[in-house]
Amino acid sequence: MVIPIYDVNPVRRRPWVTYTLIGTNVVFLLLTPLFTQVGAGQESVADICRQAAFFQHFAVIPHELVTNHQLPLVATGGVTPDGTACLIGPAGYTKIPALSVLIAMFLHGGWLHLLGNMLFLWVFGNNIEDRLGHLGYLLFYLVTGYAAAYGFALANAGSVEPLVGASGAISGVLGAYLVLYPKVRVWSLVPILFFIPLRLPAWLVLGMWFILQWVYSSGLAVAEGGEVAYLAHVIGFVLGAVVALPFRNRTPRREQDRFNIKTA
Repeated sequence: MVIPIYDVNPVRRRPWVTYTLIGTNVVFLLLTPLFTQVGAGQESVADICRQAAFFQHFAVIPHELVTNHQLPLVATGGVTPDGTACLIGPAGYTKIPALSVLIAMFLHGGWLHLLGNMLFLWVFGNNIEDRLGHLGYLLFYLVTGYAAAYGFALANAGSVEPLVGASGAISGVLGAYLVLYPKVRVWSLVPILFFIPLRLPAWLVLGMWFILQWVYSSGLAVAEGGEVAYLAHVIGFVLGAVVALPFRNRTPRREQDRFNIKTA
């Protein structure tokens, strides 16, 4: 998979919503337990239990989303007397499953998860915000995030594994970008022996990304990151592309002249 680092696609206005989304995601990670150690292999059983309790409280649980009822028993954050497992008990809080989707969009499993998502949002989000406007872009982002979470939950109704991350919403941004700016050149790192920077068309970068997500979600190949909700990526991407279709014929004149983009 190529890693996009910069797109040659100027904007007409400051992407304040994109900046705010990135900043909010960073702040949320700093507020989660173990934000410096998650995924680093350094956490103790007690640390893992606290993180599990946090995610069960605030993250999306597919079964909760489908039934609209929180789980009767959850991780409490404590550890069993022998120190080998997490304590399970009744939740000491009331959880609104639909609201958990919004919260989970700003939670991540660690720095690598966060940085990967924020890189894609940084590269591609500003132009979608420029096209849709600040408020329209924010609504678009939230709607695609909700659709991705609910779509994944419906396909995995029995799952009680927490689902976190902005990937569903960002996938919507990528789908919209592919529809609106397919010919824009994107500087990307391509893994050929070493990572080589190449300027590739957006349709190739994002098309390859989508195909990879679809292949993994369909089970045709096994991904190394088995806990990634690839189906949520596919749903968000497709919805984002569909929503962007009506805007293809509204390409600003300056962008047409700059990139020789033709609309049909």
